Amino acid sequence: MSVLIYIAAMIDFGLFFQMGYEHIADLNGIDHILFVAALCIRYQFADWKKLLWLVTAFTLGHSITLALSVFNIVNYSVNWIEFLIPVTIVITAISNVFVKKFVYKAKFPLIYFFAAFFGLIHGLGFSNYLKSLLSKEGNIVPELLAFNLGLEAGQLVIVLAILIISLIFVQLFKINRREYLLYVSGGIFAIALQMALERLPF
Repeated sequence: MSVLIYIAAMIDFGLFFQMGYEHIADLNGIDHILFVAALCIRYQFADWKKLLWLVTAFTLGHSITLALSVFNIVNYSVNWIEFLIPVTIVITAISNVFVKKFVYKAKFPLIYFFAAFFGLIHGLGFSNYLKSLLSKEGNIVPELLAFNLGLEAGQLVIVLAILIISLIFVQLFKINRREYLLYVSGGIFAIALQMALERLPF
């Protein structure tokens, strides 16, 4: 019997891992993809240490509010969160305009705090989807952990894709790095601004 319980638990873990992965990588809901892109577009493979800290800051932020919301410690307006998510993308895209030299000397640059703080907002967005999937009874911690790990796996795939695309355009096609940053950030800004205006909660 214990073996069957273990197998069932592993199946549930795998299902929630897959749900987390598919949720962040879903092309039909590109807000989280756009945010990760806006965060990472200023970096390249050589900046992997800085990028690792950046992604970790975002992870910590959204993991905190994801857990707090799932356990009903934090309550929020879904309409406001859906509006604030594209606002975080708009602000992050604008911050890229101020990147002129790709030399990151500051130990804790402002973008890290953006990632952590905005991660808190995105975590609430993730929880809205997760709460609709969780069982009302029993221990939900394994399901929460599996979903969060799935989110991280999807996020890493997105980061890797962004780095590869940047490598192709900047290194192979020899496009000026700052011009590339401004062009991509401008596109992200325009899409996110439209999303924010469509989601106005008032």
